[in-house]
Amino acid sequence: MKEELLYRIALTQVPGIGPVQTRTLIDYFGGAASIFNARKKEIAGLPGIGEQRSAAIKQWNDFSTAEEELRFIEANHIQPLFITDKCYPQRLLNCYDAPILLYYRGNANLNAARVINIIGTRSNSEYGREVTEELLTALQPMQPLIVSGLAFGIDAIAHKTALKLQLPTVAVLAHGHKNIYPCQHKGLAGAMLQRGGLLTEFGKESKPDRHNFPRRNRIVAGMCDATVVIETATKGGSMITAELAFQYNRDVFAVPGRLNDIRSEGCLQLISSNKAVLLRTGQQLAELLGWNKCRPKPPVQQKIFIPLSTEEHAIMNVFEQEGTAAIDEICIRSGLSSSTVAAAMLNLELQHQVCSLPGKRYRLAHAT
Repeated sequence: MKEELLYRIALTQVPGIGPVQTRTLIDYFGGAASIFNARKKEIAGLPGIGEQRSAAIKQWNDFSTAEEELRFIEANHIQPLFITDKCYPQRLLNCYDAPILLYYRGNANLNAARVINIIGTRSNSEYGREVTEELLTALQPMQPLIVSGLAFGIDAIAHKTALKLQLPTVAVLAHGHKNIYPCQHKGLAGAMLQRGGLLTEFGKESKPDRHNFPRRNRIVAGMCDATVVIETATKGGSMITAELAFQYNRDVFAVPGRLNDIRSEGCLQLISSNKAVLLRTGQQLAELLGWNKCRPKPPVQQKIFIPLSTEEHAIMNVFEQEGTAAIDEICIRSGLSSSTVAAAMLNLELQHQVCSLPGKRYRLAHAT
């Protein structure tokens, strides 16, 4: 297994091989070692790979950096999460550009039943602080995992408030684990390791270069059920994350503010373009995500008179346990692929077995 991990690390370092191509390779060969040991012609024949990328893999012989990374992982108790691992954030699997390998320090469950990210400007107002604190306080009984980016402003407020409320909180980093950026948040990062964690796709030597932040933002958007934007201008990391979440078919919420405040312009733009739901309270968020609904048991007659496939039975079992659920949750709990779930859900809707709710969630049609 140690040898396979070495190959996994090395695979992320081969030039020209990004997450999309790597996923194609893994789907075909099954493991990283098998990829490096495969014939060049076989690799080149895969969709999206070709001769150039195949040659890059076969010519790669600098395993020293991978060995250094492996030693760093072991010395610092970092958990490598490969895309095929059960502990890998399963919600990311529905994102076409999901990172192949993540490095994780912490104790929070990255596949918790409820996961949201709270993001916003680095130069927040007092209004932004109050909204963030009130929002998390309202959500505390539901014990969601709070995700953000450890930046100044709203990110840090979200992390600190979560810790005060004893909610698990995870920061997704735009650099490796060797350093913390910004350095002023080393203490906060340390506290989060006790109740939460730090997650990154970057190797230990990676610095917080500008181009790393959009890559970080796609993880923030993809690993969560919903994105909540507190305050932001029309340009910046928060808008990138919100746009990515929208593209990933995640729920996006934005808190409105004053019309003449630059920190509200981004939120108002998201709302007016119908890319985000106007958010007023934590209770509203919980209702739209179906977090505060009871879990009624469906009548037995539905099982008796409606013929269901094996996949549909698996999905109905999820609703029996959860009451309401989003597509990603159904995939995780049923073990079915997203395409299988989508087809089965359509059939269940046509049979009037399930119905949609606000916030892109579903429930049994006969539940009350």
